[in-house]
Amino acid sequence: MLKDILAISGQPGLFKLIAEAKNSIIVESLLNGKRMPVYSHSKVSTLEDIAIFTETAEAPLKEVFQKIYDNESGSEVSKEALKDLKGYFATVLPEYDRDRVYTSDMKKVVQWYNLLLQKEMLNFEEEEESEAEEKTEE
Repeated sequence: MLKDILAISGQPGLFKLIAEAKNSIIVESLLNGKRMPVYSHSKVSTLEDIAIFTETAEAPLKEVFQKIYDNESGSEVSKEALKDLKGYFATVLPEYDRDRVYTSDMKKVVQWYNLLLQKEMLNFEEEEESEAEEKTEE
């Protein structure tokens, strides 16, 4: 679900990986649908590799999105919840590290969640089925 979705430093929103070129990758913005090349000097992270600091370890972004999805019953995070972002995040992920997770990080996670939900790119049921199949094969 998140391995082809990219966050690019200095660029707003999220991007979908389209193709790999010789010296760059081609991405498509999820905000406006425009395609552009991204060169090796840009800092690019897949959402699959991003995690949120907690008191004990790190919570993968996929798990945080799942908790937000469950908390919101599959709908977007409301503007009201964003007014008390720290309180909302404490509800969703009570063990988050309050010293290392900044308000800007929380805002970005919620914005990404809402964007992926609007684009219908969050499918937690499909992943649960594939994980169950992998365990059965072992």
